[in-house]
Amino acid sequence: MHEMSIAEGIIQVLEEQAKAQNYQRVKTVWLEIGPLAMIETEALSFCFDAVTRGSLAEGAKLNIINIVGEAFCLQCLKTVPVQKRYDACPECGSHQLQVTQGDEMRIKELEVE
Repeated sequence: MHEMSIAEGIIQVLEEQAKAQNYQRVKTVWLEIGPLAMIETEALSFCFDAVTRGSLAEGAKLNIINIVGEAFCLQCLKTVPVQKRYDACPECGSHQLQVTQGDEMRIKELEVE
């Protein structure tokens, strides 16, 4: 389960930013996650709750914003929606797709004190 290491990485970023931006507590975290990021959001929420205990984010709410996956088809030259890596283009059936969005996970916003 790599979601535990992802949650630990989030806490590390929060702690680094708390020092840099001088805040004491994190109340809410908004994460953007795409369908191609290969992250189980329920597992990440569980792990986030576990790793925040005793940290500046203890009791913080985790809000996950699901973003859409998109790719550019090199065959039909269209931007198309994708849900999984190696899907065929829904327009022409080609597998020559270049992912343009949806494989990322990032901290979008924080509510802090």
